[in-house]
Amino acid sequence: MVNDEGEPGAEQPVRLDIWLDVACLYKTRSEAQKACRSGKIDVNGQAAKPNRLLRSGDQLVIGRPYGRKQRLIVKQITDRHLAKAEAKELYQDLTPPPTPEEIELRRAERAYRAAVTPPRAPDKRQRRALRRMKEGE
Repeated sequence: MVNDEGEPGAEQPVRLDIWLDVACLYKTRSEAQKACRSGKIDVNGQAAKPNRLLRSGDQLVIGRPYGRKQRLIVKQITDRHLAKAEAKELYQDLTPPPTPEEIELRRAERAYRAAVTPPRAPDKRQRRALRRMKEGE
């Protein structure tokens, strides 16, 4: 990236929400903004707003589901969308791999949520299929 003076290598800071979207850490910029506003993202140990300017070398901590924390170091800054493989080169992921206990805990949590979630009412297509089955008997 080139700065206003035309010096190559001197990167311009970019808004946090834009960088999170470009780095493919969130699907959309609005999702990144929501995560910032809800306090799920820390930059250099401080809660960050979506309009915070991000620079190379900043450390990010992103709160993920099930209490997991993703730790990153910003390597490059850009505000242009890249392919997902190239976007992974914008940061260094320091998140340790999950332990077997964490994997089993997540699996149990998913099974519990699936069992506790109430069944939904049948939609139009399902109601018609049920009616046909009842009338056919």
